[in-house]
Amino acid sequence: MKKSTNLEFDAAHIWHPYTSVAHPPVLHEVDSASGVRLTLADGRQIVDGMSSWWSTIHGYNHPRLNQAAREQLDKMSHVMFGGLTHEPAINLAKRLIEITDDSLQYVFLADSGSVSVEVAIKMAIQHWFAQGNTHKQRLLTVRNGYHGDTFGAMSACDPVNGMHSMFDNVLPKHLFAPAPECQRDEDWQDTDIAEFRSLIDEHHHELAAVILEPLVQGAGGMRMYCPEYLRQVRALCDQYGVLLIFDEIATGFGRTGSLFAYQQAGIVPDILCLGKALTGGYMTLAATLCNQKVADGIAADGNGVLMHGPTFMANPLACRVAVESIDLLMESDWQNNVANIAQQLEAELRPYEQHEIVKEVRVKGAIGVVELNQPLDDCMDWLPEFIVEQGVWIRPFRTMIYIMPPYIINETDLRLLTSAIGRMLVEIKRRS
Repeated sequence: MKKSTNLEFDAAHIWHPYTSVAHPPVLHEVDSASGVRLTLADGRQIVDGMSSWWSTIHGYNHPRLNQAAREQLDKMSHVMFGGLTHEPAINLAKRLIEITDDSLQYVFLADSGSVSVEVAIKMAIQHWFAQGNTHKQRLLTVRNGYHGDTFGAMSACDPVNGMHSMFDNVLPKHLFAPAPECQRDEDWQDTDIAEFRSLIDEHHHELAAVILEPLVQGAGGMRMYCPEYLRQVRALCDQYGVLLIFDEIATGFGRTGSLFAYQQAGIVPDILCLGKALTGGYMTLAATLCNQKVADGIAADGNGVLMHGPTFMANPLACRVAVESIDLLMESDWQNNVANIAQQLEAELRPYEQHEIVKEVRVKGAIGVVELNQPLDDCMDWLPEFIVEQGVWIRPFRTMIYIMPPYIINETDLRLLTSAIGRMLVEIKRRS
C-alpha cells in the first residue's frame, strides 16, 4: 500500500512517542473516531483496545462530552489562573473532593499526569522544608515503576529497566525497594515488605515521601500486586513520619474495578495524582490532591506558597469536559461494565498461558496483559500492520501484549481484541 503524502511528511519531520526520526515507526493515519472504533484515512475501521493510552473510558466522540466542550468554547477556552478563577475549575475541584476520600481536601489542577507527579513531589518536599526539615528531600519507591517523563517523575521510575537510564547523572538519587511480588492477599508473606521496611527504617530521616502506583504498575511492566502491600506501606509511612503519594494516573476512575485503586486496600494516601481518564480522553489535564496535614506543613513557615503554576493551569475547556466526564461515569453502571470486561478478559486470555511463547496472563479490572517469554523488538517492523489487518488497535511493548479498552465496549468487540491477540501469538511464533 502506497504511503499517503501525510504519512510521508510525518515520517520525515515528526517525532512520535519513544521513536527515532532517523528510523521512523510504522504509522496509521486516523481520520475520525466514534465509540470504540478508529476510522483510518484509507477507510478501514479498527477496534481500539488501548483507550488512547487508557484515557477514553467513555469511547470516542461522545455526545455529552462534545456538547460540554462546545458550550464552554462559546464562553471561553482559556483564561489565566493567576489572580482569576472560573466555574469549571471550581466545579471540577468540588467533584474531585466529593468522589475521593474525605481527607483529600485540596486540589491543584495541572497540565498532564507527569506534571501532577512533579507537583506531588514539590508538595512533599515543601511540606518538610517549611517545617525546618530541609534534609527530607528524597523519595522511596519500588522497582518496575513508571511516573512520567519529566525530570522529577523520571527520577522515581525504575533506574535499571526504565526508559531514562541515559539521564542518570542528572537525576536526583532516590531509593528503590524490590517490586511487590504478592498478587493476592491470601498469599501475603512478610518477606514481601522486608527490604522496603529496612530502607524506610534506615533512611526515614531524609525521606520526604514514598511514591507508588497502587495495585497496578503501568508502563514499567504492567505488573499487578496485592492490596496488603499498600496497607503495610501506609503503616510504615505513619510509623516513620514519611508522606505517602499514590500515582493513580493510570488506575483512577474505575480501571481496576474500584473508583480508585487505593480503595481496595482500605487506606488513603497523603497526596493523590490523577490524570489520563480525567477528561475522558478529550484533552490533557491532571490533578494533584492532598490532605490537611500536607497543606498545613507547606504553610508552616507562614508563607505556604506552593511553587508551581503552569500557563494552562485549570484550563476552563479541559475542566468543563472533565466535570462532564466524571458526571457521565458516576451516572453510568461502570462497576458492572468493568466487572464484565474483567470476566471476559479472564475467560478469553487465560487459555493463552498454555502457548509456548507466553510467560503469564494477568487480569485486573478492565486491564488484560499477556506477557511473552521474549521481547517484541524484532517484531515491530511487521507487527503494527499485522495488528491493523486483524481489525483492531493494540500497541505491544517490551515483552507485553495488553489491552485496556473503553468501558463501553461490548462483548463482541472485546472478543475481536482477545482473539486478535491469539492470532498475534501464532504469527510471532511462526516468524521467530
